Amino acid sequence: MKFDMHLHTTQHSPDSIMRPAELVQRVRDIGLNGVVITEHDWLWTEEELEQLRKTAPELVILAGVEVSTLEGHFLAYGITDPFRLTPGIGVAKLCREVHRQGGVVVAAHPFRWGQPFGEILREQQPELDGLEMMSSNMDQGCRRLAAELVASPQVGPLAQLGNSDAHEAATLGVCYTEFETVVRTNAELVEAIRSRRCRPHAAA
Repeated sequence: MKFDMHLHTTQHSPDSIMRPAELVQRVRDIGLNGVVITEHDWLWTEEELEQLRKTAPELVILAGVEVSTLEGHFLAYGITDPFRLTPGIGVAKLCREVHRQGGVVVAAHPFRWGQPFGEILREQQPELDGLEMMSSNMDQGCRRLAAELVASPQVGPLAQLGNSDAHEAATLGVCYTEFETVVRTNAELVEAIRSRRCRPHAAA
């Protein structure tokens, strides 16, 4: 199954120009099986998700959060209490809290804008579950550094994901993640990431 799991809408991200209806139409047009909406420091309610799902019952539509930590942005999936993931939280504390809630944490666009991501891993030792290997705002240098990192003994096994970080419909799906298993619920998403049964792709 093919998913884009990092994107923002006008519903809760002020820097996005993509309306939820545009998101649904774009997903249909490019042939993805589902999306995970990750607004900045905000989790869609189940009621909001159900309203959107009714417009596209053939798609899997889930929600996570892009958390603004002290060390940068990290994606939290499978969480139950977003109010404990406050902006400015440390990434190591974020990982502990998300894991306590039964979720997983993925580093968003590592190394972007000169982020000292290697130093963050060494100094903070966050228990990450995955790493974005490519996105619309990771240039070739960032993608190379991410590839070198996951191949090094510095980190343990991490799930490797591709996402768009779309803030507009045209960007959605430029990078995506292909899962080797069925993903229809948050629990299945979390398990697929934990078991690393996924691969990042850039759209042709």
